[in-house]
Amino acid sequence: MSLKNDASSSHDGRSNGASIIDDHGRRRSTCGYCKSPARSSTSHGLSAETLTVYDYQALIDRGWRRSGSYLYKHEMDKTCCPPYTIRLKASDFVPTKEQQRVSRRLERFLDGKLDVQPREQTGASSSREVSDARRKTFGAAKSEEKNKVEPIMDDLSKKIDQAVQLYIQSGEFPSDMQIPKASVKKVLCARRKKLAEGTEKLLYTSNIAFPIAAAIKRTQKSEKGGINSAEGNRLSPETISEMLLSAMHKVGETHDMSIKVCKGHINFFSAAKDSFSDRDVVPNGDISRGANSTGGSETLHAKKDSENHQARKRKLEIHLKRSSFDPEEHELYKRYQLKVHNDKPEHVAESSYRRFLVDSPLIDVQPSGDEKLPPCGFGSFHQQYRVDGLLIAVGVVDILPKCLSSVYLFWDPDYAFLSLGKYSAMQEINWVIENQAHCPSLQYYYLGYYIHSCRKMRYKAAYCPSELLCPLRFQWVPFEIARPMLDKKPYVILSDIAISQNQCSLLAGASETLAEPAASEHEDMEQGETNDNFMGCSDDEDEDDDEMDETESEDSHIESDPGSKDNDINNILIGLYGSQYRYKDMRQIITPVGRKQLEPMLQSYRKVVGDELSERMVYEIN
Repeated sequence: MSLKNDASSSHDGRSNGASIIDDHGRRRSTCGYCKSPARSSTSHGLSAETLTVYDYQALIDRGWRRSGSYLYKHEMDKTCCPPYTIRLKASDFVPTKEQQRVSRRLERFLDGKLDVQPREQTGASSSREVSDARRKTFGAAKSEEKNKVEPIMDDLSKKIDQAVQLYIQSGEFPSDMQIPKASVKKVLCARRKKLAEGTEKLLYTSNIAFPIAAAIKRTQKSEKGGINSAEGNRLSPETISEMLLSAMHKVGETHDMSIKVCKGHINFFSAAKDSFSDRDVVPNGDISRGANSTGGSETLHAKKDSENHQARKRKLEIHLKRSSFDPEEHELYKRYQLKVHNDKPEHVAESSYRRFLVDSPLIDVQPSGDEKLPPCGFGSFHQQYRVDGLLIAVGVVDILPKCLSSVYLFWDPDYAFLSLGKYSAMQEINWVIENQAHCPSLQYYYLGYYIHSCRKMRYKAAYCPSELLCPLRFQWVPFEIARPMLDKKPYVILSDIAISQNQCSLLAGASETLAEPAASEHEDMEQGETNDNFMGCSDDEDEDDDEMDETESEDSHIESDPGSKDNDINNILIGLYGSQYRYKDMRQIITPVGRKQLEPMLQSYRKVVGDELSERMVYEIN
C-alpha cells in the first residue's frame, strides 16, 4: 500500500474554508461546524494510492477516516470541535420508538396505505418538470381554496358576533364585559373524521363560548363581589353555546350549513359531498398523464381519502455494488446537495463527485470460498435503494474485516418524508448481523465521526448502545459513560473516565479493548493484516509493556523521551523513485538539510498511524 503526505487536500473533495499547512504537515482550517473565524480545525492528511482493507480497519480504529482517496485524522486536543469515531455492535442494537416508527412508515408507504405519495418514475429531466408542475398546481389549488374558504369563515364569525350583541342588548349578557371577536376555524381532515356524525361533514368550529363565559364571570364577580353557583352554571360554556345557536337562527342564513353545539363548541356541518371546502388537496399527489395529454403536460390529481387507501403496492429493492461512477447516481447526488444542503453548482460537478464518493484506495478482496468473507467480499461499495425501479437513495459504505463503515448517504428530496437516513442506517446494521454467519469477525457498524457539540450529529448516538473511541489510548468507551464529561468540555480522554470510575469491567463487557488478536484471527486473515496490539496503549507508552496499571495511566499522556523506541523512525518504510527503503538505510544519502525537513514529518506520521503501520505502509516521498 502506498501513501504520501498530502495535508493540503480538502478532506471532503470540496472547499472547506481557508487553510494553512504547518511545518509538521498538519492542515489548519476554519471550522466547518461552529463556523467561528477565531477557532480552527487541525488535522493530519494523507493521500492514499492503494490501501488494504486490513490496514484501513486499523486506521479507523485510530481515529482516521477517508474521503475518496484522501485520509484524514484530527488533532483532537487542538481542534475546536473534536470528532470522535463512533460505532455500534450490531447484534446489541436496540431500536428506539422513533426508529421503529420510521420502519413502520416505510412499510405503510410500500403497502400503499400512506396518504403522502411521491413522484412517479420518469426520466431525470422530466422528473424535475413533474416536481415543478406539482408545486405550481398544488399552490394554485391551495390559493383557490383559501380564496373560497376565508369569506365563509369571516361571515360565520360575524353572525356569531351579531348573536352575542342580541344577548347584550336584551340584558342577558353584561353590557360592559370585554370579549374578543368570534373566531371560526376550519376543521382538519383527521379531526373531521373523528367528530363527524352520519353523512354530515364537519367543516368549521368556534370556541367563542369559553371566553364569553370567563368574561361574564369576571364582570359579575367585580360588580357583586362574587356570583352564586346557580348563576355560574347557567352561564357555563355549554349553556352559552346553546344560547348563541338559538340566536344565530334569527340573524340570517348560514351557507346551507347545519349548526350544532357540543361541549361548548359551535360546529358547522355540511352534507354536500362536492363542496370544495370538503376536499383535501394531497401535497404530493399522484402525477399522471391525462387521457388526451400530449408532450410533457402533467395533471395533478387531488385524491379523496377512499381512493388513497386503494393505492397500488410498491416494491423496494436494495442493490449492493462495487464503487464505480454511475450517471444516475450522480444526478441524484446533485439534486440532494443542491436542495437539501444548498450547495453551489460547482461543488456537485462530476469531477468533485468522483473524488468524494467514487474514488477509493481500498484494494478489493473477492470471496474465494476458502476464506471467511461476506458473499460480496471486502472493499468500497454503493448500496442503491429503488422503489419500483426508481433510484431514491444511495449509501456509500466500506465493508471491512470487522465492520461496515458508513461513508455518506444521499437521497431524493421528494422522499424526505420517509426519513431515509434513519432507515438506511437500520438496514446497514441488519446487513452486518445477517453476514456474521459468513464472516464472524464482522460485528460492528461505524457511523463515522460524532461531535457532541454539534446538534446535527446527535442522532448518531441514538443508535444504542454506541461507543466512542478514546483519542489517546484508542480504547472504546460506552457513550453513556462518556456523555457526562462531554457535556462539560469538548475534548476528553475517554479512557480516563472509565478508569476513574472503576468501570474497567464494564468496558470489557461492552466492547473489545483492541488487544492483540487471537491466533485464530491471524490464521483467518491474509498476509499484510494489521496486528492490533499497538492499539491497546497510547503512542507515548513503552512498547514493551503489555498492560498498563492505573498508576501508569494517570501519566500516560505525557510525551516520552525523544530517544526512546517510541520515537524511532528508522524502520519507517519509504517509497522513493519506485523503490522501497527503510529510513535507516537511506538517511546517509540524505543531506543534513533534507533530514531536518523530513524527520519531523516522519515522527508526526509515525505518531498518528502507529508503530506497526508505519513499518508496513509505504510513505511516498515526491
